[in-house]
Amino acid sequence: MRDAFEIRATDGMARVGRLTVPRAGVTVETPALMPVVNPNLQTISPRRLHDEFGAEILITNSYIIRNTDDLRERAEAEGLHEMLDFPGAIVTDSGSFQLAEYGEIDTTTTEILNFQHEIGSDIGTPVDIPTPPDVSREQAEEELEATEEALADAEAVDTGEMLVNAPVQGSTYTDLREQAGSHAASTDLDVFPVGAVVPLLNSYRYDDMIDVTAAAKRGLGADCPVHLFGAGHPMMFALAAAVGCDLFDSAAYALYARDGRYLTVRGTEQLEELSYLPCPCPVCTEHDPDSLRALDERDRENALAEHNLHVTFAEIRRVRQAIREGSLLELVEERARAHPASADGFRALLDHADQLEESDRVSKGTFFYTSPESARRPEVLRHHERLARLETPDRTLLTEFGEPTGHDHDAVWRVEPPFGPFPPSLSETYPLHAETPERLEDVAYVAAADGVAALAEANPETTFTLGHDDWPAEALDTLPEGVVTEDLSELGGE
Repeated sequence: MRDAFEIRATDGMARVGRLTVPRAGVTVETPALMPVVNPNLQTISPRRLHDEFGAEILITNSYIIRNTDDLRERAEAEGLHEMLDFPGAIVTDSGSFQLAEYGEIDTTTTEILNFQHEIGSDIGTPVDIPTPPDVSREQAEEELEATEEALADAEAVDTGEMLVNAPVQGSTYTDLREQAGSHAASTDLDVFPVGAVVPLLNSYRYDDMIDVTAAAKRGLGADCPVHLFGAGHPMMFALAAAVGCDLFDSAAYALYARDGRYLTVRGTEQLEELSYLPCPCPVCTEHDPDSLRALDERDRENALAEHNLHVTFAEIRRVRQAIREGSLLELVEERARAHPASADGFRALLDHADQLEESDRVSKGTFFYTSPESARRPEVLRHHERLARLETPDRTLLTEFGEPTGHDHDAVWRVEPPFGPFPPSLSETYPLHAETPERLEDVAYVAAADGVAALAEANPETTFTLGHDDWPAEALDTLPEGVVTEDLSELGGE
């Protein structure tokens, strides 16, 4: 068990946790945002990030510091915390990004980790190889082997109290990602970044991002804190948290501000095209679009960066709250409606419902059915699996309505889409007291029919009668042959 990370609440694969960073003497609540600080160009000072925006942790680039004479001299003389004037935890990248961009860097894992330790980094990073998506399998395997050698080199460095990242690579090969996660978890390293996903995020391939991250999570243990490298847009925090990511780094707040872009949880807007500022942050309450556009270039960039940070940190807090109250998947569904890529990502997430269910807590508040995807949630899967534990008498009626008068069945169970059948004694337990709309999609009835089939399979000696309210043919066709059906809508629900 890794002592540095403690899980306090879960919802699916998401978790609220506490990452103890001993060298900094701080404990970071996760999910957490790590603003990226360019050591050469600070749009918002690290001290302000901490004091005004609540940043407990940030990330900067030790390779740039090492290769810039004045920065290196200051960092070696003052230490990283003093140079940046930041009281929280500081993560340092190694130059792997530059390696991916330019093909070569003049440092090794041993050298850069020793330098990171010397200047006072709290979480260091080895020189891994960020293999981009869609390369040949041969390239992905060769570069993954090189990354695993870097992890071995990192283990051999005496880093004292400095935690060390163990990046998980493997391109878009999910089996390699799972293998890489398992190998990383077997080391004595501390934090586990899922690397080289920025190209997927930049091209809105959120479904592929979910698949590779879910694969990495299958290899990693539950005690492994996971950093999704380069995931800094608030529109995807809920989705990424749902697949089990704990740390996000954002350069977007500054880079987008430089380009006149205004972040929202639904996407990105161009300041030039805004007629209103749809946000209650201090920047947006003090300005309208015209006054914001009228600022000189530097002030406008700073104001946009501040707004972008307010939106980004607010979404992190919203995600934490949703995890604690067990409503994260409802938040993910809400975000999924904002962009087709988010919808694809959510559907890909539900392809891993069995993996979500493994760590999902069994009792929450109220299950809200808000879209067809709700029928595929892990709570529905769990109910179907648990039906196999229940025994039924010889003649059992499953009905959408109340118990009929004068019936001759041995038992009457409720049946509710999307869950299917359950005994009356469970009707007030989670998730069976769900809130569902009057107008359900066919997939909800198909899911309920899957539940009936699971119960019938577990009780082959029972004769089941399903009293349904005009279920679609697709759902009725899913039922086993031995289930008798009665359309109660034709009887007026009697």
